[in-house]
Amino acid sequence: MTDPWNERADAYRTSKVFTEGPDLELMAEWAAPYATALDVATGGGHVARRLREAGLTVTSSDPAPGMQPDVVCSAEDIPFADASFDVVTCRRAAHHFSDIAQAVRELGRVAKSAVLLQDAVWTSDEIEEAERLRDPSHVRHYSEAEWRELFAGAGLAVVEVQAFEELLDMDSWLARTNCEGATADRVRELLAPVTRGSDWVYDYRVYRTEKQPG
Repeated sequence: MTDPWNERADAYRTSKVFTEGPDLELMAEWAAPYATALDVATGGGHVARRLREAGLTVTSSDPAPGMQPDVVCSAEDIPFADASFDVVTCRRAAHHFSDIAQAVRELGRVAKSAVLLQDAVWTSDEIEEAERLRDPSHVRHYSEAEWRELFAGAGLAVVEVQAFEELLDMDSWLARTNCEGATADRVRELLAPVTRGSDWVYDYRVYRTEKQPG
């Protein structure tokens, strides 16, 4: 997965889908009471940037060196001691994790107080197929019930969830992973039920969780 992500780094650093959004502002608001943060799978570094603007001391991590994180590592193997950061964040990335349960346990392990996570919610098998065709590094999305189970398994209690609906421009979304030709046509076909004009509807959740004693 690292080589494709290195190649895509500039696109993810500049795309408005990643540089802004109500979810980004919400994560900054929820993180504001804390002093230190780890942003996991930082990508273009937008959460890390926004949290630094909010006054936090932030370390970023990502498996792709081209994303220019502070630390190169996977979400499943974070090289920090238990409770190293007040809050741990992860935005628009968890559907790429090869072992989601292990990754969530790692997020919870290195967090002292809270984990904030955003990702799309599972909607249908057709959307999952479209996502994998467009980007083979996609593993899968998870339902809210699955997320609650994953958090519980990592010693995290969900204290707040906010749902958002975002319209993604189909052309730029496909171009970001160089998805073209017959593959792109199939993706459009699969997403037709959730397409509005030139956009498709991206349904996601932002979770605020707190570390439980013990």
